Amino acid sequence: MARQISFPALCFGVLCGVFSLPASGRDEVLIHGLWVWKGPAVLEAASGAERLRDFCQTQGINEVYISVSGSGDPLGENRFSHLIKLLHRSDIRVDALLSSVDADEPGKHREKLLDHVRGIVQFNQKHPQDRFDGIHLDIEPQQRPENKGPGNLRFLPGLVEAYRAVRALAEPAHLTVNADIQNKLLKSGLDDRRMLLSSLPLFTLMLYELSSPNDGEDIEKKKEKLRATSQKFLDMAYEGLRGPNLAKMLIGLRTWDYGEHLPEMLKTLDEANHTNPHYQGWARHSYNDYLGKAELR
Repeated sequence: MARQISFPALCFGVLCGVFSLPASGRDEVLIHGLWVWKGPAVLEAASGAERLRDFCQTQGINEVYISVSGSGDPLGENRFSHLIKLLHRSDIRVDALLSSVDADEPGKHREKLLDHVRGIVQFNQKHPQDRFDGIHLDIEPQQRPENKGPGNLRFLPGLVEAYRAVRALAEPAHLTVNADIQNKLLKSGLDDRRMLLSSLPLFTLMLYELSSPNDGEDIEKKKEKLRATSQKFLDMAYEGLRGPNLAKMLIGLRTWDYGEHLPEMLKTLDEANHTNPHYQGWARHSYNDYLGKAELR
């Protein structure tokens, strides 16, 4: 299923020229995403929604993934409704960010995740004018000890089943689904990659730890490393795969790897990959780092 992007390119013409390039031969606008963790706490702060909107506008963000858990009221309905309204007025999509380390396992763990998805569907039914646009999944079975290590993909079939279960709930409710993945999933064999990349319409590759602010390399070397590595993983992901039902790919970078140079590195991703038909844009981790408040991380 192709990702449908409705944001007009004009809204980024002035603010975002430094962040994005025209998608040559393509009719969609590249996604520029932002993770927002501890969503209820972010929105409880004075002018929290307005500050988030302003950050998105100045940084060329057109899609936000905001965590909806972490408080007594998981959705904080009024605050989330207000945020969605504000961001939609600026042509910024809003996805509900759902995380788990064990939803790949059938039973209570997966059902807990699916209940969260059902909660988003119910929220949208109650707020048809200020609804979430999608679900963004951060399922990390690789964090469990038994799943660590290069080439250890014993969890992949269960992870794909979880993706499909979420998609089965989300798409009939007109919610898109995107999921974060680590690069070792793209080092798997052809059949495993086909299984993964046909399970959802969009994935975000977490391309972390290529550089660090104190590694002694100048910014141009960091950019070249990012260009080469992002292209390598995009090629690796789709090698030997063809067909219209394959997912497209975002690439996620984090503040801890690049510090104040993160915007330049995100621009580099677009410059290097915007003609690749599988590349869909970038995502920035995270707004909480910008806030600089330890309690919100």
